[in-house]
Amino acid sequence: MELILIFISASLINNFVLTYFLGICPFVGVSNKTENALNMGFATTFVMTLTAAATWPIYNFVLVPFKVPFLQYVAFIIIIAALVQFVEMYIRKASPSLYRALGIFLPLITTNCAVLGLALFMVMREYSFLESIVFGFATGAGFTLAIVMMSGIREELEFADVPKHFQGISITLIIAGMMALAFMGFAGLIRG
Repeated sequence: MELILIFISASLINNFVLTYFLGICPFVGVSNKTENALNMGFATTFVMTLTAAATWPIYNFVLVPFKVPFLQYVAFIIIIAALVQFVEMYIRKASPSLYRALGIFLPLITTNCAVLGLALFMVMREYSFLESIVFGFATGAGFTLAIVMMSGIREELEFADVPKHFQGISITLIIAGMMALAFMGFAGLIRG
């Protein structure tokens, strides 16, 4: 039951993009087409799940026992960068077509602050290893949900009569704010 609550909380109630505004750059930059948004979402979910699995043991078995938890930022950034590089090399070798489809998305994940936020929140909340993996997958699923929803709205806006001053990034940010307000409604489900 605890794992289900972590999943629902991370993907809907405390969605990284719409609640904490982590990962806004790819959310706005890659959400112009649904196919791009879906590819970015899946790649981010994969990396976030791997990040949770890799950073938890490093923090709990290396940083804490050696009394250097203050190095978590540096350690997590190195782990995330290395993971993304290994994933990129593996995909390039195993599936060249998938590698071409993901294109710039994999290197973009390295600089996605949502991935670092995942590792930091995981430590702050003192999740177990299994809880961390569920949390990592759920945050990625929430990111995918938000970016795909935004891409669908933006594709529809191409055919809408949007006033000139609101076209482009302006309307995108307004919609992001409205989506964040809508997702706040999920928080009422837990409290109510």
